[in-house]
Amino acid sequence: MNANSITATKDRIKEIKIVEETNIEKLIRNKKTNFKDIYIRENSNITSRGKENITRNTIQSNSETKTKKIEQKVKSTQIKNVKISKNMDLTKRTGLSKSDFKKLINKVSQDTTKFFYNNADLIYDLCKKYQINEIFFCGLISAESGWNIAQNHRRTHNYISLMLNGKLIHYSSTEQGLEVAAQKLHNNYLTPGGKFYGGKTLAGVQKKFCPSGTWINLVYGRMSQIITATKKV
Repeated sequence: MNANSITATKDRIKEIKIVEETNIEKLIRNKKTNFKDIYIRENSNITSRGKENITRNTIQSNSETKTKKIEQKVKSTQIKNVKISKNMDLTKRTGLSKSDFKKLINKVSQDTTKFFYNNADLIYDLCKKYQINEIFFCGLISAESGWNIAQNHRRTHNYISLMLNGKLIHYSSTEQGLEVAAQKLHNNYLTPGGKFYGGKTLAGVQKKFCPSGTWINLVYGRMSQIITATKKV
């Protein structure tokens, strides 16, 4: 091998090294770029998810705040402002809060056995569920069963004299008896299309519930006794 060949070989080796070093540098740069892109994408996803969570939480928070504000604006009726009349819509509730309703019932002096007060939570919830005026519901129970709840009504848990074949229908508990009473009033007597519907007033219910001429005065008289208690609260 002559001197020229040796020199050419050395030059070729240098070129190969340069190319290899260049390729290595490109590979390193590409890896760095890939790692950087991955890092950016991952952080971008995390940021997006974070923004989504923040947005979702903000919407939920705003919604809850609005709901609370609405609830705060809807004020309960004060006990002293509860009114009744013979022509009142019996499906319109008093507007009392549960705690105020219990305060009122607790002051009804005729409730000597505390049947109405002891069941005030249940009565309030049933009136809410079936859209019945609380004063009317209590007045009707008192008119049919007496303030102290007569023995036959107490034994059958039948508080508004629901009959079958001339006898009081028997229910298994106070809870069931009151629930059925509220349900029957709502479905049959106070809802248009109900099989005994005659209107949403005392006169409308009387048509099928108890055609007796004294029934309206009896029920309204018991309702008035409850209203009298508003002055004691």
